[in-house]
Formats: sequence, structure tokens, C-alpha cells
Amino acid sequence: MDKVYIAGIGQTAVGEHWNRSLANLSAQAVLAAIHEAGDPQVDALYVGNLLAASASQQANLGSLIASNAGLIGVETFTAEAGEASGAAALRMGYLAVRSGYARTVLVVGVEKTTDMVGSGIDSVIAESTDYDFEAMQGLTPAALAGLLMARYMRQYDVPPDGLSALPMLAHAHAVYNPNAMYRRAISIDTYNKAAMVSDPLNMFDAAPYADGAAAVLLTSDAEIAHMSGKALVEVRASAGAVDTLALHDRPDALIFSAVTASTQKALALAGMVLQDMDIYEVWDAFSIYGVLSVEANGLAARGNGWRWIADNKDMALVTMGGNKARGFPLGAAGVYQVVETAIQLRGEAGENQVEGACNALIQAMGGPASNVITHILSRIE
Repeated sequence: MDKVYIAGIGQTAVGEHWNRSLANLSAQAVLAAIHEAGDPQVDALYVGNLLAASASQQANLGSLIASNAGLIGVETFTAEAGEASGAAALRMGYLAVRSGYARTVLVVGVEKTTDMVGSGIDSVIAESTDYDFEAMQGLTPAALAGLLMARYMRQYDVPPDGLSALPMLAHAHAVYNPNAMYRRAISIDTYNKAAMVSDPLNMFDAAPYADGAAAVLLTSDAEIAHMSGKALVEVRASAGAVDTLALHDRPDALIFSAVTASTQKALALAGMVLQDMDIYEVWDAFSIYGVLSVEANGLAARGNGWRWIADNKDMALVTMGGNKARGFPLGAAGVYQVVETAIQLRGEAGENQVEGACNALIQAMGGPASNVITHILSRIE
């Protein structure tokens, strides 16, 4: 089995890119990643995307992006795993290189939520939930998260601002991320005054939908990975797991069992334990998801994840703003996680730098942990 290294990264700023297309956004990220890696020959291109066929009326993204970036002749197709689509594309790229099938692979996540405006975008995004029992009944992803948050707060007697620590941390870190959508810290008073999205979930508990593209060039060749003069980052492990799509089919909706399974698989493949991680890029599409993930991974007892996040001093979280403050380009978000974590492990995160960071666990979710994909990245000295 070949080792898998990150040879190049690229990203666009996250935001509302009304005057840019899917092809234009992805080309910027793709060409930046290829250029940083020293312009090697690319064998395959894997794309992560959720909405393009519905919101942008554009399918066959692999061919679109490859032809626009001058990658004629490569193998290419698109991965879809709900909001974890970018992470799924990364897993495809990882497996291609790890197996020896390809030497150098490009992974890109791209999303254009602004190609559809109004309530229509919520309906399209809800397609990633169980249509018959959730979406058709009017339940949006935010409504599902609100139901989970309400049950959690009632079951464990959590105060109204009990889940504020994660969004406050995300916004504090986004201040120093030049590609973040909301580069402004928030106070507890600001959090408490925020408008409700789906009671008790307020606007600071929900990551804002956005446009953006991020790309990673993976290779089995350590020499290529060193060509840019950057510190060497290895993708040590990749693993996925699923739970039932519909929340009502689970024995306990407040247990994210797919998080546990995915994490344990990845750690076993890497020969590591969670305590080896310096960084945990928890999935904060909604604050409650981050809290339940912390508990599912055994970092805190059930009902105490919100306290652990507030008190945690041992493991860095959402180090570049997370989905909440960086912005949430849905199917691209899993690739943004990789780019941001590589920046951390290279020691290039500036004011957000986690000193001495060597190992990181990054986790992406489709829905409320219906599909969970976990990667472990390590700095190689």
C-alpha cells in the first residue's frame, strides 16, 4: 500500500459569489493546488458536490471542471454523500492513491448555493434527508437540528446559552482566516439576542450556506509533495460509516453511532488513539451536531459535551472558523476542512496556529450523522 501525501492545496474565499460560475470557482482552486504541487501529471479528478444538478442545473461536473482546467484525458466523476460529499471525494482520491491505482489525484469540492434563491434552496437541500418521512412533511435540516437540540437541552437540563461555546469559538478563529465568510467574533450577549431559526436553535447555531471551492492534490510520491517547499502532510487514514437516514428509525436520536464507528475505524487504520490528536475539526453544521459528536467519540459523557467544548484545553477545535464562521459551502465543506488542516499542520495558520500540531482528525457529516466520513492527517518530520 502506498502512502498518501498532500502535495498541493487551493481554495477560494467562501461567500456569496453571484458573478461566478461553478466552473470558474473550481478552476481557481484546482489550478492553485496543481501549481503549488509543481504542475505534476494528474491521473484522476474526483469532485464533491451536493446541489449542482438541482440548484445550478449542471450535472457531469467532473467533465466540466476537468475541461475548464485543461485536464483532458483524466478519469473523473462526482461523489455525493449529502453535506459530506467533499469528504467522500477525498476518500475516493485517497483510495485511488493508496491502492496504487493512481500516482497523483486531484480532489475538488465545489458548491454554488446562490444559483437558487428564496425558499427553493431549502427544499433542494432537504433532498438529502428522508423524503417520505421528513422532507415531504416540511422538515428542513435546520428543523431536524432544532428538534435534536430541544430534546438534548430538555433531557440534560442545559441552559438556553449552553451550546454557545462552539459558535463563539468558531467566530473567534474566523477573524484570522482570510477566506472566511464571517470574520468577526461574537459575545455571549450577541448569541443570546440572536433570532431563532428553529427554536431553540438560533442563527448562531446554524452554519450559513455559501459558495466556494477547495482543492487538494494527493500523491504517493513524497518528492512531489516536497516540491512546493512546504512541510510534508500525510493522509494517514480514511474511513466512513452510516446510520439510518431518518431520525425516527434510530433507537436513540441523541446517539451519533456513525460518528463513533467512523472514528474508531480511522484510528485503527492509523494505529492511533483519539488522545494523539492535536486538532479535531468537528462538524459544526449545527452546534448540536458538534456537541453530539464530542460525546459519540467518548471525549465527554452523555449530556456533558457542551461543557467539554467550553472547558476543553487539550484539543483544538474549528481552528479556522469551522462551517459556522468560515461559511458552509455544503458539498465542498469537507475539502475545505482538509485544506485548512493542512495549513495548520504545515505551520502556516498565522494567528490561528495550533503550536506543535502534528496530528489532526477531521470529520464530515451528511445530515445528522446519517453518513460520516473521517480522515486523519499527520505532519511528517
